[in-house]
Amino acid sequence: MKGYLIIFCVFCCYISQAQIQKQEQEVYTNPKTQEVFIIKGMDTINLSKVISEYKPLPPRWKKVNKIGMNVSEIAFINWSAGGNNSISGLSNALFERNYKHEKVQWNNELIMRFGLNIQDGQKIRKSEDALAINSTLGFRMDNLSNWYFSAKANFNTQFAKGYKYPDRDNPISQFMAPGYFLFGFGSEYSPEGKDLKLYLSPITQKSTFVLDQDLADQGAFGVPKAEYDANGVKIRDGQNVDTEIGILVTNSYQTKIYDNMFLSNRITLYTDYLNSFGNVDINWLIDVELKVNEYVVANVGTQLIYDNDIKFEERTLANGEKFSYSPKVQFKQSLGVGVVYNF
Repeated sequence: MKGYLIIFCVFCCYISQAQIQKQEQEVYTNPKTQEVFIIKGMDTINLSKVISEYKPLPPRWKKVNKIGMNVSEIAFINWSAGGNNSISGLSNALFERNYKHEKVQWNNELIMRFGLNIQDGQKIRKSEDALAINSTLGFRMDNLSNWYFSAKANFNTQFAKGYKYPDRDNPISQFMAPGYFLFGFGSEYSPEGKDLKLYLSPITQKSTFVLDQDLADQGAFGVPKAEYDANGVKIRDGQNVDTEIGILVTNSYQTKIYDNMFLSNRITLYTDYLNSFGNVDINWLIDVELKVNEYVVANVGTQLIYDNDIKFEERTLANGEKFSYSPKVQFKQSLGVGVVYNF
């Protein structure tokens, strides 16, 4: 009987010790990630040390919401040297949704720009028009590598009709005329801690859309143009879509030049395997942003475009016959001061 009593006492002590240890456990929940940690012991000094040394995991999703407006104006009153009053406005927006976790990253962005210009004696003219959507999905073999096996999609077009002023009767561009869609597979270099991306694709499909039939019949932007018989009667419409397969190289880089000055560089290079291989289409944008304060910025930007499929008229013969067409380097420069809002 005495032996059973001893065993019962030992068992009770064991249960009591287990309950005490259970009560001495401290539960800590990270309010940001909702991760739960169980820390043994009631020593508040050790507990505060553990919490202070805890480094939360970086968020998997990062977002950018940025809208801005640049305005420039000039006015003359009794100005002896002459001049025209004018006002220009340029609105822009950038939205990004980027995901990164261990071996997977997925970058998405929406870019929109639209500008207008008004001068004395002239109607409103469009000065800027762009709509772009970019998405890149990548997977790397291990967490230490900066190279990702990637799939990239890119879409570019514009919002409104464009004209060769002063002619306002015949638009030379509009929404989806042209429109460009690129999709391919390759490899992207994206080092940790740097806003640098280099994408190399040996196989990318490029589709050019010209959904305005009048422009398609003219063969605008490189689509096969309409066919006519000897009497000038159209026997076949111009194609609305032209597809190519080629090599794509893209690079984007952003860096801080000074405390309040930032540089952004983007370049896209593409050449078609079957049509004039080696003639490289170029789209190169450089933007320098000078931040005055949280809401006021100044921007200097340039854009250079060379597209072998976009032909410009070289000259016209005396009888009115068009002599030849050839591609040319297109260049645009902008300078503006305005407001920006991030949210």
